[in-house]
Order: sequence, then structure tokens, then C-alpha cells
Amino acid sequence: MRNRSHRSRAVVAVAAAALLGVAGCDASGGNSPAPRDTSTARPSPKPTPTWNTSPRSLAAVGDSITRGFDACAVLSDCPEVSWATGSDAQVKSLAVRLLGKAGAAERSWNYAVTGARMADLPGQMAQAATRRPELVTVMAGANDACRASASAMTSVADFRAGFQDAMDTLRAALPKTQVYVASVPDLKRLWSQGRTSALGKQIWKLGICPSMLGDADALDSAATLRRAKVQSRVEAYNEVLREVCAKDRRCRFDGGAVFEYRFDTEQLSHWDWFHPSKDGQARLAEIAYRNITARNPVT
Repeated sequence: MRNRSHRSRAVVAVAAAALLGVAGCDASGGNSPAPRDTSTARPSPKPTPTWNTSPRSLAAVGDSITRGFDACAVLSDCPEVSWATGSDAQVKSLAVRLLGKAGAAERSWNYAVTGARMADLPGQMAQAATRRPELVTVMAGANDACRASASAMTSVADFRAGFQDAMDTLRAALPKTQVYVASVPDLKRLWSQGRTSALGKQIWKLGICPSMLGDADALDSAATLRRAKVQSRVEAYNEVLREVCAKDRRCRFDGGAVFEYRFDTEQLSHWDWFHPSKDGQARLAEIAYRNITARNPVT
């Protein structure tokens, strides 16, 4: 009995040693990997999106459209109906849509100037940067095409240099501020709509976009060629806006939405039948809001 018990204990000891040997091999990197200790593991943080669809402040730069020119009275700015920063309830500006009425009054600023061209944009950008906005809206270029003659239009190269300078000016001060860039409107369509108004054509003679609107009723080959040149230059400007904006990860171009929008007589000022009316300003605000809040931008 004693010998049998001794042999039994020996067998148990050998089996236990073998079992421990297998466990030790696993723990020290054998054929079966040891389980990792996940008690302190944390999920990887989600990357911060480049584009914030809910900016908390904005500044607007550009020309007469952003100043609400001729939307309220003849040959006058009306910034309260501006598509970008206005307070008018009928327009429901971009600032109101993003920030609410009180927020728009406190945290939106309009640095656009009637008559401004792309060469003026860097200075406006420098002013806007002093407010440190989270978003800057850009609508400029119409006045570069609307010159005394087609030959006097801003060259595409100078237009590009002006816009790039404006972006560089902003980036030097505010590397993370977002930029929304609206395309230049279809000036030829505005001519075709407004030329049906006798009053509008009289206002045009005061000097509104002569390169496109001069001799509004003329349909001869010279007038047709002149308007085609202006239209081609506008299209080239829009391509510049797209290309320069595409190089900046915090810039969104509207994909040509403003250019493609078919303004009719309800969306045009009944003073000059060229600049947006209150209703037209509201349509611009809608386009901007849709592009800025989109998860996937239009290119």
C-alpha cells in the first residue's frame, strides 16, 4: 500500500509539472499568444473634423451685394438685408441662421464695401481678422468684370494674385478660421432679366456694370461679343476661386451655386434690376447656409 501510494503521488507530481510547463510556455511567448491586459485600455480618440458646421462668429468681406446695395433704396447700401450679416427677418441672413438673432447682433461683422474689387480684399481680410471670427464669408469678383469696357476687366492673373493675397493675409493672423467663398453671379443672366425694365435700363446708364449692361438693347455682333467676353471672364474668375480655395483645408467654395442660381425679377432689386432684392438676398443666405452646414461639401 505504501509503495502504491508513493507511485501515485509521483504520477500526480509529474502531471502537475507538465501542466505548469505548458502554462509557462504560453506566458513566455510560445505558440499561443498570451491574452493582453485590457483593464486600462482606452478607445482611440476620434479625429477632430477639419470643418465645423456650427461656427460661433463670422465676418463678411466683399462688394455691394454683401452690403445689400439697392435692396431698400436707389443707389444706397442696406446692410440690414445683407445675406451674410443682416438682421432683416424676411432675409434671415447667414449670421441669424447660424448664431440666432442675438448672436448675430453680437458676433457678426460686415467689412464689405460697395464697388470693391479683388485687389481690395486683402485689406478687408486684415480688418476682419481683428475680430478673430470662426468663419469669414467671401463674395467678390463682380466689380472686376463690371468695368467701363471689356478690355478694362481685371486680368485672371491679377484676380488670382489678389485672392491668394487675401487668403494669405487671413492665414497669417488666423490659421484655423474657416472661409466660405461664393461664386461670382452670372452677369449675363442678370442682363437678360433686367433689360425688360425701362426703369432698370435708365439706372444702368448711371454707370452700373457698363461692360455687360451698356447699350442694353443692342444685339449686334459687337455687343454680343462684348458680353461673351465678360461672361467668359466671370467663369475664369470662378475657376480661380475654386482652385485657390481647394488648396486650403479650411476653405469651402460653393461649387458654382451662386453663379448657377437663376435669379428672376422677384430676386432682383426693383431699383436697378441687377443687384439682389430682399428675396434675392434671402436666396443667397440659403445657399451659403446649405454649403456651410453640409457634412460633405460641394466642389
